[in-house]
Amino acid sequence: MLYKTVVHEQSNCLNRSVFHGSVAGILVFLIYAIAFTDHATAFFNAGLDWIGNTFGWYYMLAVAAYLVFVVMIGVSRFGKIRLGPDDSRPEFSLLSWSAMLFAAGLGGAILFFVISEPLTHYLNPPLGEGGSPEAQRRAIVQTFMHWGISGWGLYVLMGMALAYFSYRHQLPLAIRSTLYPLLGKRIYGPIGDAVDITAVLATVFGIATALGIGVMQMNYGLTYLFGIPEGLPAQIMLIVLVVTLATLSVVSGVGRGIRRLSELNLLLVAGLVLFVLIQGDTLKLLNALVMNTGDYMTALVGKSFDTYAYTPEAQGWFSGWTVFFWGWWIAWAPFVGLFLARISRGRTIREFVAGALFIPLIFVMVMMSVFGNSGIDMVEQGLVELGEQALNRPPATIYTFLEQLPWVGLTASLVLLLSIVFFVTSADSGALVLSNFTYVLRDVNHDAPARLRIFWAALIGLITLALLLAGGLRTLQSAVVITALPFSVVIFLTMFAMYRSLKLEAGKAEARQQVVASDWRERLDRTLDGLTLSGAEATLRHAIRPALVELAEELTSRGHPAHIIEQEVKDSSLRCPVLQVDFEGAPSFVYGIRPRRVPPPSFLPADDDYYLRLDVFLTENGAGQNLNGYTRLQVVHDVLNEYQHYLQTFVERSRKAGAAPYQGPLRGGSTA
Repeated sequence: MLYKTVVHEQSNCLNRSVFHGSVAGILVFLIYAIAFTDHATAFFNAGLDWIGNTFGWYYMLAVAAYLVFVVMIGVSRFGKIRLGPDDSRPEFSLLSWSAMLFAAGLGGAILFFVISEPLTHYLNPPLGEGGSPEAQRRAIVQTFMHWGISGWGLYVLMGMALAYFSYRHQLPLAIRSTLYPLLGKRIYGPIGDAVDITAVLATVFGIATALGIGVMQMNYGLTYLFGIPEGLPAQIMLIVLVVTLATLSVVSGVGRGIRRLSELNLLLVAGLVLFVLIQGDTLKLLNALVMNTGDYMTALVGKSFDTYAYTPEAQGWFSGWTVFFWGWWIAWAPFVGLFLARISRGRTIREFVAGALFIPLIFVMVMMSVFGNSGIDMVEQGLVELGEQALNRPPATIYTFLEQLPWVGLTASLVLLLSIVFFVTSADSGALVLSNFTYVLRDVNHDAPARLRIFWAALIGLITLALLLAGGLRTLQSAVVITALPFSVVIFLTMFAMYRSLKLEAGKAEARQQVVASDWRERLDRTLDGLTLSGAEATLRHAIRPALVELAEELTSRGHPAHIIEQEVKDSSLRCPVLQVDFEGAPSFVYGIRPRRVPPPSFLPADDDYYLRLDVFLTENGAGQNLNGYTRLQVVHDVLNEYQHYLQTFVERSRKAGAAPYQGPLRGGSTA
């Protein structure tokens, strides 16, 4: 039998290919947008129009498919699987988690659109007469469509896939990891680098677009409150302020700065919504909210597929609003998805899907309905200026709206503060995500170093500033939608890979349930012993290693060349065995142990500060179970379950490819 010794030397380091490729792409775009502003604007606007006219139907189908997929996964048998090891639990409370979902997923753009969008759809609808009661009813529903559950389906899909592959299967916290079931180890090569670079570019441009919109919103607030003129000096000052605050927040980490800012944000938004609700026609607004909710639920399916195919006059509206919003959601999906994964470790898939879909949806629907209906009522009562601003000067609408209510100085100041906090939370979480995208982490439960987070926070600010100086914000908005087109294909691939992996894991779990100990008292003893350092080491020495050695010998005798590779355990004298079966012209089957230090349960007596959780890793890089307390027979059965599945999968792939089933691994007898 052949024995090999391998020492793992993983270290935290910059992912140079992704980092330098992303920075190069950003510089090329900036040079083009700044040096050739007019040409860039014309080029990207033409590209936006072409995508809207050519791929509008595709965007509609894609967004609907993403939503259907995540809902079906959430309610299926896969919903009980945790986004992390089986013993993991959520890091953040429901309130903190909800606040971070809301703040990171929406950003300050909601303050830009909360009055202006419903009013625009009311006064200038895609179809029908503007300013009518029916137009008002449709305007709120259309706003719900652009900000509601359809877009959040994108975030949930990416967040679920990233958390599942990274925290459960110990793959890097990067978009490339979501494609492992399709690409295998090729994700670590040029294909994986290209996927991550695309994600970084989409994230940078998406955040910079939102920050640019926010700067205009904040600039008008300073003009309204303090008379500071609108223009580049004020905008530069605001960008520096936001980037500085975002840097301080992101350096302090998720658990402190980002979480606390998000909770403050949620409280301020809730207070502002309650104020508008109480100061307005409360009963009418509550009735409208219920009706708007019912209209949205009724119209969701039809609106999700409405491409205005029979109304050419509405195609411009369709491209400028719906296609733009879907492109923007797709561009934000890698950023928000990774951030959602980062704050959702330990939750079950069902909890994650339900919470991330419906908690932000409730916030959005209440806020959009209360503000939108109140603004439309003011226009109906003769405030023509508010309607004109919605169509021509959106940043001013929320301040003109608040002028009609008491304590405008206080509420306008609150909106300005909210704008700043919203964009700080978007910028700091964006810098955190970009850092993790461009860094190789030994432990996916940690984040990239502070200096890299500071770099990305500063770069986001510089991109926004450069484009405002060049008047290229419209160019950036168009570029976001164009970038979203290729990334939407990556999301489809992620969807297929996620389903394949979940199906595989569910099948393995059912097979493992059939392996039980002959004596339940003996099994209880081993279970409790496995939660101590000495018990875990005993399992490794007396059950796992002998089982793998015995299997390697038996497989070799039956014509399946097998050997054991010994891997050293860091900071320990232990070595972990890895069973490897080699096939000619096919990938090797690998079954090994990846020990992980875990604090012992507080309710059990322990002589050590930690014990070793004996996680299984396979050819596909993860299995999701640990072998603590297993007997030699249980280990043998677990390996055979994996080996049988491996052979069946390869034979099935050969059959689908139209080739004769590969006979090499099956020569010399049965594997049973």
